[in-house]
Amino acid sequence: MTKESPKAIIIGGGPAGLMAAEAIADRAPGAAIHVYDAMPSFGRKLLMAGRGGLNLTHSEAFDTFLARYGEAADWLAPALHAFGPKEVIAWAEGLGQETFIGSSGRIFPKSFKASPLLRAWLKRLGEKGVTLHARHRWTGWDEQDALTFDTPEGDVRIAPDATVLALGGASWPRLGSRGDWTGLLAARGVDLRPFRPANCGFETEWSDHMRERFGGAPVKSVALTFGERRLEGEFVVTSSGIEGGAVYALSRFLRDEIERAGETTLRLDLAPDRTRERLIRDLSRPHHKASLANHLRKAAGISGVKAALLRECAAKEAFSSPETLADTIKALPLRLANPTSMESAISVAGGIAQNALDGDMMLKALPGTFCAGEMLDWEAPTGGYLLTACLATGLRAGIGASRRVAVPIAVSQADPTGP
Repeated sequence: MTKESPKAIIIGGGPAGLMAAEAIADRAPGAAIHVYDAMPSFGRKLLMAGRGGLNLTHSEAFDTFLARYGEAADWLAPALHAFGPKEVIAWAEGLGQETFIGSSGRIFPKSFKASPLLRAWLKRLGEKGVTLHARHRWTGWDEQDALTFDTPEGDVRIAPDATVLALGGASWPRLGSRGDWTGLLAARGVDLRPFRPANCGFETEWSDHMRERFGGAPVKSVALTFGERRLEGEFVVTSSGIEGGAVYALSRFLRDEIERAGETTLRLDLAPDRTRERLIRDLSRPHHKASLANHLRKAAGISGVKAALLRECAAKEAFSSPETLADTIKALPLRLANPTSMESAISVAGGIAQNALDGDMMLKALPGTFCAGEMLDWEAPTGGYLLTACLATGLRAGIGASRRVAVPIAVSQADPTGP
């Protein structure tokens, strides 16, 4: 009777899950490796991320790179040391995708697209013996602890030797990351942290004029300040608030303050290229019969959506003198009430608590079950940090799982190195 090959099951066909599958294939030849995903195709969130140019990772010094993960930096350090920016570049180029460093230090494939990389990766996984199963939604375990799946052909049950869960967080649920796995793991005693939106926009109470006239308008050449943090960049006015790169970079701190105090205030510098002294001098020039709008445009370069923001957020007394107006332009207060919904956030914080996992990303409450990617409780800004950590934790979980399914190599009696 032939013994069945050890079986590794990966649930979730995004970057973390696919990296785990490849790690097992490379380290456990002979094992049966299967990847299951609820969606009709694999890597949907990766493809969405690549619509504006796939940001693979970042070129900054590694210590600076690692610090972007905040409180989770020490915990993620072993995984990121093993598979950090240099390894991400080598991985992408090994799939035929040359890379380049953009002006901001971000690293992209020269094609700028995710689809060629994903196609090459899925092809390579197939060549390594990895089997992919679409439209298989994981529903938990049966009474014998076999994994259960809902499929178009009916229920499926599988008893693996090792399982990797890479089901994503709770952002962009239409792409597959629904966060509905939390109840299944909580019932098995896994410690979880509540999901919270990350890299998200924020709501504020615009006037009808602001919402209707300037909803969707980009605000460029601006600086945002919150506490000791100041960031130059741009953002977008939405019908309900603000969003965009500069806002996302501060979103962790804004969100935490709103959770603590119920609201917070972001300061906007509408003229970051002009000093307060220059603004006072320029605004003090006689403007005769020119309207205030024309005076602001000519003297301070404030027009369009910036002028609308000034009128929307400034107190009446701000316009009483060049000094008070300059101070307001340099630190316009914008009150923020709530983060936007988790479903519209780029990523999430929360998920499986760090103390629920061992060093191999295996769940202490469920030996033989490993976890990776956005399921885990960490967060990072945009800029390649999210994808890099998903790949790194996927690799680490896959290496751990490979030890459970590695096929022992028979040693010949004539081999002097044998026992």
